[in-house]
Amino acid sequence: MHEATAPRKATSQPSGNALAFAALLAGNIALAFGPWFVRLTDVGPVAAAFWRIALATPLLLALAAVSAPRAFASARGLGWILLGSGVLFAGDLASWHVGIHQTKLANATLFGNAATFVFPLYGFLVARTWPTRMQGVALGLAAVGAALLMGQSYQLAPENLIGDLLCLVAGILYAGYFILMARARATMPPLPALGLSSAAATLPLLVAALLLGERIMPGDWTPLVALALLSQVVGQGLMIYALGRISPLVIGLALLTQPVVAAAIGWLAYGETLGSADLIGALLVAVALVLVRIAPERLPRPI
Repeated sequence: MHEATAPRKATSQPSGNALAFAALLAGNIALAFGPWFVRLTDVGPVAAAFWRIALATPLLLALAAVSAPRAFASARGLGWILLGSGVLFAGDLASWHVGIHQTKLANATLFGNAATFVFPLYGFLVARTWPTRMQGVALGLAAVGAALLMGQSYQLAPENLIGDLLCLVAGILYAGYFILMARARATMPPLPALGLSSAAATLPLLVAALLLGERIMPGDWTPLVALALLSQVVGQGLMIYALGRISPLVIGLALLTQPVVAAAIGWLAYGETLGSADLIGALLVAVALVLVRIAPERLPRPI
């Protein structure tokens, strides 16, 4: 006789506690200001990414040392994971910053947010189970909302091909970064994990900026300091904190709050109008986040 397989039950709080969810949303809001600060800088796009990391890393490491003096001991055995996450993050920032100048903003938003669906897929593969019905509905709503957020400006064209590919690569690298950082967060607190990973990203970005012949030294430090503090220290800090407590599905869908906030920033800073499709898309993303926040998840299949 065959033994009956245990049914896959649903858990009641799949997405972590309310504080972690609030941190996730706040982190995405902070990160949404990044493209605006990059636009305000007077250095090259990859150089801006270098300064974002270089200015933030000492502060992150200092905060980690003060808040948890022995936290770095938990990094033993995770050297390659932290190094790999830093290299992936450097590649993400470099590809995104270069690609956004070679394609339409709507295209960059679509392909740059590939992690929205790649990272949840990784989570489902690790859990060895398909999403629940409500999770599937949330993913569908998020996909429609993302398409509407692109607006009518989206189009595939030969002149956008390089930029599209670079932004797609950035989104995939960002998902890889999340995967490695999730492994690091299994045994490490958020600040030392982020600080060490950021340190690993610094040199690759500087080398890339030099090879591209970009202007490195800025005339105005203000947007770079704002980029480092808001995007890397606050934004990524809150994201990595949530990464240890929130499911990959919620992490992925929450990334779609960034184009919503970015659209609002464009409206306030540059008078870029928001159409009805943008508003409906933002509403669908919000509904998807609510659904996935309350949706029970299936337990992983027994090995």
